[in-house]
Amino acid sequence: MKKLKVIISGGGTGGHIFPALAIAQAIQRRYPGANILFVGADNRMEMEKVPAAGYKIVGLPIAGFNRKNLLKNIPVLFKLYKSMNLAKKTVKNFQPDIAIGVGGYASGPTLKVAAKLGIPTLLQEQNSYAGVTNKLLAQKAAKICVAYEGMEQFFPAEKIVLTGNPVRELKMENGELKTAYEYFNFSPDKKTLLIVGGSLGARTINESILSGIEKLLQSDVQVIWQTGKCYYPEIKEKLNSQLSTFNFQLTEFISRMDYAYDIADLVISRAGAGSISEFCLLGKPVILVPSPNVAEDHQTKNAMALVKKNAAVLITDKEAVSRLVPEALQIIQDHARLQELSDNILKLALPGSAEKIVDEMEKIIK
Repeated sequence: MKKLKVIISGGGTGGHIFPALAIAQAIQRRYPGANILFVGADNRMEMEKVPAAGYKIVGLPIAGFNRKNLLKNIPVLFKLYKSMNLAKKTVKNFQPDIAIGVGGYASGPTLKVAAKLGIPTLLQEQNSYAGVTNKLLAQKAAKICVAYEGMEQFFPAEKIVLTGNPVRELKMENGELKTAYEYFNFSPDKKTLLIVGGSLGARTINESILSGIEKLLQSDVQVIWQTGKCYYPEIKEKLNSQLSTFNFQLTEFISRMDYAYDIADLVISRAGAGSISEFCLLGKPVILVPSPNVAEDHQTKNAMALVKKNAAVLITDKEAVSRLVPEALQIIQDHARLQELSDNILKLALPGSAEKIVDEMEKIIK
């Protein structure tokens, strides 16, 4: 029997890469001999994360369009032309049974070429507001797997399947809670606040925490703060004298996210779709601070989908510096409110998403 061959394309941020890897792992569980090739954007995060997970990747020299200064798009068009040629060569050489697009620049040329060559395509849209690339690819796609209801405003209704967002493996084993507290040198008798700003960090969240640092240090709350790579040296320098190791963990990246989630009583985060899916599956109370610097303000739309169900708290980017720390400290000490947020966000979880996407893939190729 011939081996299954799949191209998975997209990336740019953790929000696209983690679902892509989760889909790849689900394909391999079902088809142990499957040959999976990733196509990403050169110089972006996927070029490091995908090989680290054990997969081959081809990088396209593609960049996003500059919507504010149109003249800056001349080199972008040249890169797009080169990317189309490399995508064509890659797809023809690899000859996949199906191409899966997870959003992000690189999926555009790859899936366009695949569809032109008669290879079936499947899209995975993480956000409640569809990305530009996926909207352009939707006409030719066989199926579009989504994480939110009401996506008919962007895609043909007959192609939509509600699968949820595939997330990285974060489930805890029983009895690991004690290990998680020890890993961070924390006490199980105190409340723990987890602050994350996405894989690259979030300026507003970091500034808000810095402005409320006195209040945090005076409270009896334990803090795990992932600053992101760009902001870590500066923040570490500012806080050097104030931080005792106990009660406060400052880090540029949390490698044991499973441990961090497991002991977190409350999370502060941007409103990326992948993160939200993780909070839902784990039932984590969360304060969302949507990034204003994303296309079509989709993070606010992601957050509102939860706020409407009383499943999260939203603080706008503009208000974060004054409101974030005081509200976080108030909520984390309110047991009933934490329980309510946890119960409501759990109801929105869509487990087994990667497996459901593989089900759809099977239907297409059979």
